[in-house]
Amino acid sequence: MYQLQQVLNLIDLFTSQPKIDFYTSLFSNLDLSSIPEFPPSKLGPIGYSRHALFRAIIVMKAEKFGEISDLIDYLRNNLIIAHLCGFDITKKLPSYWTFERFLKNFDHIYLSCVMQNQVNILKDFGLISGESISLDSTPIKANTKFNNPKSFSKNKFSKDNQPKSDKDCKLGVHTASNDSSNKNYEFYWGYKNHIIIDSLSGLPIAEVTTTANIPDFDAAIPLLSETNNWFNLDGVNFIADKDYDVKKVYNFVRNTLHGHCFIPLNKRDSKKHNLTDDGHVVCDAGIPMIKDGKEYFDGFIKQKHRCKYYKSKDDSLCPCHHPKYFNGKKYRGCIKYTSISTDYRSLIDRNCVYFKSKYKLRTESERYNSRLKALDLERAYVRNINSVSNLNTFAHITLLTLAIAAYKTGNIDKTKSLDGLKRLA
Repeated sequence: MYQLQQVLNLIDLFTSQPKIDFYTSLFSNLDLSSIPEFPPSKLGPIGYSRHALFRAIIVMKAEKFGEISDLIDYLRNNLIIAHLCGFDITKKLPSYWTFERFLKNFDHIYLSCVMQNQVNILKDFGLISGESISLDSTPIKANTKFNNPKSFSKNKFSKDNQPKSDKDCKLGVHTASNDSSNKNYEFYWGYKNHIIIDSLSGLPIAEVTTTANIPDFDAAIPLLSETNNWFNLDGVNFIADKDYDVKKVYNFVRNTLHGHCFIPLNKRDSKKHNLTDDGHVVCDAGIPMIKDGKEYFDGFIKQKHRCKYYKSKDDSLCPCHHPKYFNGKKYRGCIKYTSISTDYRSLIDRNCVYFKSKYKLRTESERYNSRLKALDLERAYVRNINSVSNLNTFAHITLLTLAIAAYKTGNIDKTKSLDGLKRLA
């Protein structure tokens, strides 16, 4: 104990007091009681405290380090921060391989419990309401040479060319633009982090990491369902971009969560016909067609439109001389179909002021993703989905704990500013 005090007195001058105060405040608002400090008893050395390793990864994210080696250098140069984490600084600090094993083998259930606890604390403070939520995903590139723009490997974005450096990652595609007329699609090997954001506070509620080949809408329902088990989403306003414009998402939000969807339509290359005011399709010759029956399906009605001259034998009636009019059959002319939807998705008025005002809240997802990327999460420096998933959750826990510390110290305006709270510590 005396030796430890001597070391602390010696190293106190090497780390600024604001930084010490910042991590003291951060760790005091991080409840790790749900995590066993040491693994179940076994033969051999006990090893490092999992609480200390946990806090060290929080430091890694708070300092915006992407690589474990940067964290190790930081702890060695700031031993008092290592002491605050819970390490015995009179002994050797954990190695690179210790942290790597910890990230890979640490049960994600413990991380989920800590994150849920932080969310519930912020909910009790009134910072998170859950009245309106936004769901979005952010791409995470795997640690492979195939993601390097300067790599000239053949077929590097072929599904059959799995990177040897990361057997878990999958091929995905993402775009940085929402402009449908100018989209720059980019293929990459890696993962996705799907995040539910409280649209009023801009703070995360839940998240999940998947491989990059999983569509956003496929990850949405399991994530919403699991979140609803511990965070009441009944009657929620669900906001998302058009990647989530699929009927099963609408039906889940409406029927299970009893909520409302604010999702723009994704046309998906659907055919758009010219219509008259009374709903008749205009043919290629500019002539309104006649309605000729309906076919009924689950959730929509198929309306058939036929050439108004389909029974005529006069060849001069079709101004554009369409080949289908001269088909030599009993009934001549074009046939077109329009879809009349009857489900919840089609009944949403996306042009009303209320829809537009709610959909504007989706920008909180973009802002949060920007803050998350600032923690150096756009690229994975680890090489398996367990480590990537754990690192992502550590990042969310860091930002949630930051919000709690800011609220308790009276700096509510800094709940979303990591650098701002550091300066005030």
